[in-house]
Amino acid sequence: MRYRPMISVVIPVYQCDTCLKELYGRLRTALEKISRQFEVIFVNDASPDRSWEIICRLAVKDPRVKGLQLSRNFGQHYAIACGLDRAAGDWVVVMDCDLQDQPEEIVRLYKKASEGYDIVFARRAERKDPRLKKWQSKMFYKVYGYLTDRHFDPAIANFSIANRRVINEVIRMREKSRSYPLFLKWLGFRWTTVDVNHSERYDGKSSYTWSKLIRFATDSIVSQSNKPLRLSIKFGFIVALGSLIYGLFLIFKYFFLFQPVAGWTSMMVFLAFLGGLLMANLGILGLYIGKIFDEVKNRPLYVIRDAIGFDSYEPFLIERRSRPYFIDHQEKPSEHRTEKE
Repeated sequence: MRYRPMISVVIPVYQCDTCLKELYGRLRTALEKISRQFEVIFVNDASPDRSWEIICRLAVKDPRVKGLQLSRNFGQHYAIACGLDRAAGDWVVVMDCDLQDQPEEIVRLYKKASEGYDIVFARRAERKDPRLKKWQSKMFYKVYGYLTDRHFDPAIANFSIANRRVINEVIRMREKSRSYPLFLKWLGFRWTTVDVNHSERYDGKSSYTWSKLIRFATDSIVSQSNKPLRLSIKFGFIVALGSLIYGLFLIFKYFFLFQPVAGWTSMMVFLAFLGGLLMANLGILGLYIGKIFDEVKNRPLYVIRDAIGFDSYEPFLIERRSRPYFIDHQEKPSEHRTEKE
């Protein structure tokens, strides 16, 4: 039987084999300032490098390190969901693997959360990212905030700490379009931010390409808001009203001012504009129908190929995680025991 860890750290891993050892060493030093009862869950999102091999070595060296290997590249937020499903700590930290999120800041996040907050986000007061990436993030949150009627800070990302009650509610959210920080804010628990130091990437470059960012932004907006549909309806009524007014003007011009109506050019331009508008509206509608199609298939969010450090590949039940100890799967419910640290 194992102790239930006090704090869990969930880290999605992709193309970060050069910094995993450094990340583990700094995490161990920082977490032991809080408690020696912790776990670090590395979720390898089918990284093409040696990440899984290094994770296995770390898990053999330290039983508090656990690893999950996904069958293919599902994406960062699906990897986070996989780690959350198996995190057993009273507090759960989510962070990136590239050391831009500094492990030493976890202590500050935990101290702030101990003041009575359910969630504490790490706010990157001065981001060490390329200007283009910062501009992309800023524009995304502006558009997202407008379409969802909410305010979001582009300096906030995945790096955060949340208590067990919050994580249990996040686990219940099984929709396919996922964004961990947006989920946390949507839940409505008491949250705050802490300004943290943000470092440059330890090695390599981000795997988020421009097309991936556009797709992620589109998925997030469509899954969280129906305002694009309402805007398309409003714009359609505006165009229809404008067409009606213009038609009445042409009738007035022909019958009262005795001026002939212009040729077919203006009509063709108007029809082309109207056709483009209809296609755009159909495209927006198609996005929502596509999301419905993805949800009704009810496929799993991820598939695990291999795991190390876990007694079972199956996710722990939420009811079990709510207890003050880690359950040994070999025992009957009436035989559960607790051990002091």
